[in-house]
Amino acid sequence: MSDSPTTPKRASRRTGTEEEHPRIRIKIRAYDHKIVDESIRTIVESAKRTGANVRGPVPLPTERKRYTVNRSPFVDKDARDQYELRVHKRLLDVVDPTQKTMEALQSLSLPSGVNIEMKM
Repeated sequence: MSDSPTTPKRASRRTGTEEEHPRIRIKIRAYDHKIVDESIRTIVESAKRTGANVRGPVPLPTERKRYTVNRSPFVDKDARDQYELRVHKRLLDVVDPTQKTMEALQSLSLPSGVNIEMKM
């Protein structure tokens, strides 16, 4: 056997010529999908107004929690109610944010019930 590998090496997705741009990754979670979409629209408008590029929104899988409870406390084991709690999620990247973009995103007033997670 020879020392050289028989299979070619895989090319990496990122080449050495590509630069890494600073970005803000925003995850939004809420129980109502309309509120999530409205919040995303507000964030995208304010980011574009300040001169940043926006990638997304990317819809993430909806988290479903199902609960089954007995209707009566004692006799009827077959009588049950089923409930479902859905958490809708979206992902958004703000590329090349300026200082104005950071200030605009921190001062946004979004509807209640929306959970926002920002990472640099």
